[in-house]
Amino acid sequence: MNISPDEITVLQFSWFHINATIFVTWIIMVLLVVGSWLVTRKLTSEGPLSREQNLLEVLVSAIDNQIKEVGGHTSEPYLPFIGTLFIFIAVANILSVVPGYIPPTSSLSTTTALAISVFIAVPVFGIAKHGIKLYAKQYLEPTFFMLPFNIIGEISRTLALAVRLYGNIMSGSIIVAILLTITPLFFPVILQVLGLLTGLIQAYIFAILAMVYIASASKTHQNTEDKGE
Repeated sequence: MNISPDEITVLQFSWFHINATIFVTWIIMVLLVVGSWLVTRKLTSEGPLSREQNLLEVLVSAIDNQIKEVGGHTSEPYLPFIGTLFIFIAVANILSVVPGYIPPTSSLSTTTALAISVFIAVPVFGIAKHGIKLYAKQYLEPTFFMLPFNIIGEISRTLALAVRLYGNIMSGSIIVAILLTITPLFFPVILQVLGLLTGLIQAYIFAILAMVYIASASKTHQNTEDKGE
């Protein structure tokens, strides 16, 4: 039987408790912060590059190119946000090879929080680039009566982001748990490897969809500006 990390209490003090979702999420955050510091403390543009810097440059370049392909414009404003989303989800899923580890992305609360971050980022980037007037105007197009439908559309795609990531990660965990009880170790190991690949793909899809939503809002504002001119 698969257990949600929300149901596992790690620390408890009287009425206050910390479940596995929060605990593991903070561990991943610490690992990413420390890892980033270790990799970036000796960055150089001259001489032979370290393996860590080579890996970092490949990763950043790949994310940068994907943002440019999706957004059709400079990636600089979006790289930190989209890159963080991808790396966090990817690391959270990859660590599932550790015995006893339950990925926080198998919790609906975590995927909802990530989706809400995207929900907030879309207007933040849109307003920062084009101003609040042009951003608000898109919700009234093509007519004022479309306002509630446009708002519902924003909310529904946020829910879709959360449920898609949660469903894929949770279903993979459940399948492995079931096969561990009814088959030899060989088959779950294969599924675990496939699960790692799926985890990376899900991180990629989530990050790309986030960029698509941001780029879509930006292009809408750009089209509005062009018509105004």
